[in-house]
Amino acid sequence: PPPGGRDSPDPRPATVAHAVSQDGPENGGVADYGGRPRGIAVASGKGGVGKSHVAANLAYCIARAGWRTLLVDADLGTANLDLLLGLAPGRNLGHVVGGHVDPGATLMEGPGGMLFLPGASGLAQVADLTEHERQRLLGQLLAVEESADIVLIDTGAGISRNVIAFASAADDVLVVTSPEPTAMTDAYALIKVLHGSGYAGRVGVVVNMAADRNEGRAVYVRLARTTAKFLGRTILDLGHLPFDSQVHLAARARRPVVACQPNARISRAIVELSARLLPDGRAVHRAHAQPGLFKKIAGLFF
Repeated sequence: PPPGGRDSPDPRPATVAHAVSQDGPENGGVADYGGRPRGIAVASGKGGVGKSHVAANLAYCIARAGWRTLLVDADLGTANLDLLLGLAPGRNLGHVVGGHVDPGATLMEGPGGMLFLPGASGLAQVADLTEHERQRLLGQLLAVEESADIVLIDTGAGISRNVIAFASAADDVLVVTSPEPTAMTDAYALIKVLHGSGYAGRVGVVVNMAADRNEGRAVYVRLARTTAKFLGRTILDLGHLPFDSQVHLAARARRPVVACQPNARISRAIVELSARLLPDGRAVHRAHAQPGLFKKIAGLFF
C-alpha cells in the first residue's frame, strides 16, 4: 500500500522482529530461540474485537512467507477458529486430553500451508489429569511443537487463568483492541494482569477496526501512557487495522480475508503487520536450556 495514505498502516509502529530474529527461511535459517519455536499469543481483554480473525490471517501470512507455522486454538470456551479457516476437525484437543489420540493426529493443514491444532473446551479437564497423564500429554505436545518455527496461539478473550497461562508462556503477546472505550479498558486490564503475573516478554497493541491511522494511534497512545504511568511498563505500537466490510464477507465464506481479498485495505494492513512480526536478519541468542512453549504452559497449569 502507498506509504502515508489515509488508510494505509501507520509507518511508525514498532517492529518486534528487530528484537527477536536471525536469517529467515529464504536464507536457510530459522528464528533462534534455543532450538525451539517462537511463541506469539494473540489475546484480547474482551470479545468482539476481531482477535481470532487477526490470529487466523496472521498465521496465513506467516505460513505463506515460508515459515513453518502452527496455529493453536486455545479458546477453551468457544473454540471456533476452524470456521474461519474453512476446516471441519474430526478431532481436537479435547480428544487429546481424554487420551483418545495423540496431538499429531489432530493436526490439520490449513490455508497457506499452516498447521492447525483445533481447540475444545475439553482442555479445561487438564487440571484433573494424573501426573503420569500430564507427563504423557506434555511429551506429545512437545513433539508437535518441534514441527514449527512459529507457534501462534489464539487465546480466549478476557483475563481468565487459562488466558493468562497461554499468554504468559509466549515470547510475545499481541493485545487486540478496538477504539471502543470498553475495549480499551479491558485491554489495559489484560496488560495489567499479565504484568502482575510477572510476564517479562514483549507486549504489543494492535488496534482493530480503526477508522484511520490517527484513531488507531490515539488508542495506542492512551493505552501506552496509562501503562507507563501505573505499571511502569512499555508496550509496543504494532499499528492499526482498518474497519473493512470484506472481513464479514470472508467470514461467511469461511476463508481468511487475506486469501480471498488480497487487495482489500484490511488485507494489506494484515500483511504489513505480519511483516513486523517476522524475523528480519537480527538474532537473539537464548539459552538452549530454556523450556519450550508447551512445557512452559504445562508449568503454569500444573
